[in-house]
Amino acid sequence: MSAELERAWREESPRILGAVARSTGDLLLAEDAVQEAFARAVAEAARGRAPRNPAAWITTVARRVALDSLRRERSAARATPALAAEIARAERAITDDAERGEESMFTGDERLELILLVAHPTLTAEARVELALRFVCGLPTARIADVFLVSEPTMAARITRAKKRIHGTGLRFVLDDPAAVAERMPDALTTIYLLYTVGHQSADDVVRTDAIALARDAYRSAPAEESAGLLALLLLTEARQSTRLTESDEFATLREADRSRWDTALIAEGERLAAAALAGDGRYALQAGIAGLHAIAPSWEATDWPAIARLYDGLVRQWPSPSARLGRLVALGHSLDAGPEVGLAGLAADPELFREPLAAQAHAARADLLRLAGRDTESAAELRRAIAVAGDDRTARSLGRILSALG
Repeated sequence: MSAELERAWREESPRILGAVARSTGDLLLAEDAVQEAFARAVAEAARGRAPRNPAAWITTVARRVALDSLRRERSAARATPALAAEIARAERAITDDAERGEESMFTGDERLELILLVAHPTLTAEARVELALRFVCGLPTARIADVFLVSEPTMAARITRAKKRIHGTGLRFVLDDPAAVAERMPDALTTIYLLYTVGHQSADDVVRTDAIALARDAYRSAPAEESAGLLALLLLTEARQSTRLTESDEFATLREADRSRWDTALIAEGERLAAAALAGDGRYALQAGIAGLHAIAPSWEATDWPAIARLYDGLVRQWPSPSARLGRLVALGHSLDAGPEVGLAGLAADPELFREPLAAQAHAARADLLRLAGRDTESAAELRRAIAVAGDDRTARSLGRILSALG
């Protein structure tokens, strides 16, 4: 394979797939067509006729391949008028794109369109993220399997099932339908949020960068409070990324972080977006507000815990997840308006927090509040419980460091 084709495969595949999927509205058909087009490009290069613009050439050929497939499908579907009409619509879309030529080959939103396509209401949130990692971020199946702690064959089967489920509905997502886009955008924002979370947990710079770029695309395409809130949340989280790990490759707490190393430009942009987003009182806006208060605090001691606790109150009303409830109790425990005993009482009243996957965090939070309450012996015992249920070595080592410091 020529260097240009290798680059197109490595760097342009998501845009190419998105451009073809935009026309077809069918991920499975688009993927098959793009793979066939790449194979034809390799064959052309072997004959000494390598395309001068591989991405545009492959996109054009993939659309033709998809069109031929749709025509065969339409012939087989004549007895089903509704399906035949959907196929005819996809044919027209591909033809219109082809007639507009290379100047409309890529719009810049291809990957966001793929996110909207995989944000299918019949898929679980996990399946949407798996598809997005594979087709939007271009991660190999083996890498995705590592993220979700399953074998590569198991992940390949899961991705195939998700694609077939989208294909099997017989419905082709129309990206120029504002109502359809509005309906799927909340799920798309959740997918982008989970993408960033995967990159954050695995310290994958590429996935985090992709997620932030997609959040920017979503905000540009749908500049509402929640898309602003999501972008703000990711920027404010990314601003602290340089201090997330210690020199010994352990997780650093916010108390330990060197705040002079935080990215002030990202904080400023995130704060501006968060301030506008909070008018909508949505989940991502509230999370961004919390992240913003942490980001602007000059020190751990100067953190405005009462304000953070109030934002958590709103977040738990909007999104009563275990992680939101745990965050609220931590904030109450550090707030002068409540105090550690209030936080500890809340933890005792919510045993669900101590089940997977939050068990280690919950035990560590209780240990910190016990320390604040002057109950160091109990705090140390709680840290040992956190270490025992830690899901990975880095978390266990990080908790061990805190235990050692407790004396």
